[in-house]
Amino acid sequence: MRNCRAVNDATTTQRIERLRSVPIFSELDDEGLSAILACATEFDAPAGHVLAEAGMAGAGLFVIEEGAVNVEVPGHLRELGPGDFFGELSLLVPDTPRAARVRTSTKARCLALSRHDFERLLESQPKMALGMLRVLARRILDPGH
Repeated sequence: MRNCRAVNDATTTQRIERLRSVPIFSELDDEGLSAILACATEFDAPAGHVLAEAGMAGAGLFVIEEGAVNVEVPGHLRELGPGDFFGELSLLVPDTPRAARVRTSTKARCLALSRHDFERLLESQPKMALGMLRVLARRILDPGH
C-alpha cells in the first residue's frame, strides 16, 4: 500500500492485540491488523486537546487505544473510550464536514487512519467493513450508548 510502512518493532504484538480488542477490527487476522498498523498514525494527545471540530472538513477515522474523549454535539455529550472510534462519516461520505466536536477528556492514545488508506485497506480486508457496520447499527439502535 502506498504511504504505508512495514511494522516490525518489538511492540508490534502488543499493538496487534490492542487492535484486536477494537470492535471494527476484531474479525481481522494478524496480517490484516498489521496492515492497519502499517498505514495508521499513532499519536498521544493531552487532556483537553481538540481532535475534531464540528463543521471542519474530515479526512479520516480515529480509533481510541487508551484514554477517553468527549463527543460534543448541541444538546448531547457522549464519552468514548478504548476500542471506540469516531470520524467514520468522513470515510463513508467524502467532503462531509465533521458533525461533532471531539475533545480528549483524559490523556489519550489514538490511531488516525486517512480516507485514502481506509479505502485501500477495505479492498484487502473487507471484514473491517462488517465490523464497522455492526458498530454503526448499534449506535443507531441505542444512540445514548
